[in-house]
Amino acid sequence: MGNSSVRWGIVGTGNVADKFASDLSMVVNAKLVAVASRSPEKAALFAEKHQADKAYASYDALFLDPEIDIVYIATPHNTHCELSIRAMLLQKHVLCEKPLAINLKEAQQIIQTSKTEQKFFMEALWTRFNPCFIDIKQRIERGDLGQIKYINADFSFNADSPLDSRIYNVGLGGGAILDIGIYPAFLAYSLLGIPVDILASSITHPIANSDVQSSMIFRYKEAQALLYSGLVSKSEMRVSISGTKGQIYLDDGWHAAESYVLVRDNRVEQIEIPRTGLGYVHEIMECHYCLKNNLLESTLWSHQHSLDLIGMLDLARKKAGICYPQD
Repeated sequence: MGNSSVRWGIVGTGNVADKFASDLSMVVNAKLVAVASRSPEKAALFAEKHQADKAYASYDALFLDPEIDIVYIATPHNTHCELSIRAMLLQKHVLCEKPLAINLKEAQQIIQTSKTEQKFFMEALWTRFNPCFIDIKQRIERGDLGQIKYINADFSFNADSPLDSRIYNVGLGGGAILDIGIYPAFLAYSLLGIPVDILASSITHPIANSDVQSSMIFRYKEAQALLYSGLVSKSEMRVSISGTKGQIYLDDGWHAAESYVLVRDNRVEQIEIPRTGLGYVHEIMECHYCLKNNLLESTLWSHQHSLDLIGMLDLARKKAGICYPQD
């Protein structure tokens, strides 16, 4: 693609899409060409706010626009598979918000389409590209903490949303595990790999039937990860990573962290690594790098990484008795 601008389309106009568009404006040679929503009014307002050239009232109209190179999909979870595949069939590269699909079966269809159509696809697991997380991962891989034995991570807030919202609605892929449990699961997987076994337990909403509190234990040969996600109360949202030679602690909002505490040899050190913008800039730059180098996937967050993670969430849901229509 040379040094010319990468031309983006955004599908969906919700809160995450809004933040993403703000960060997109900070990236050199990124251009927001168009936005699409099923509501013409929402599309027009979003386009005006973020200075997109065009606003479409249908997703297909955006996919068919020859002036767009890559689309960012930020619609409810249940639409991710269908829209990602549709976009690639219409010759667009795709960055799709996490989770890339409801289950492994859907995810495999997406990845197969990427390979068949020779179109770049990446799941937008933005934490993976956060400079702070990259530093922590490198430190652990160097052995600075010795052998990792224990990870504790929680991700929880009081959703207080309508029952038909994407947060709770099973038909839209709602529920704690898929929406936010993916973050603690991602953390354990990124640092320790695929667990030997997964234990999981959920509390479901009495009316919506989606999981509103879910706990997972990832059991490894010589380590355990205790992971919690919830939609009914705020938790500390902290992470502790404990190794034989030291510990790392991340504070509230660890998925978008700009600092962490390192404890080693009875010394406590605060390490600051600021991110750019709201945190989406780094995954956008990774997309640009991949497109420039004609890659179908990122090495940092590959197709296999996405398949592994959704497979783990499938197993956790099965153990916890959480089902979706797509299963």
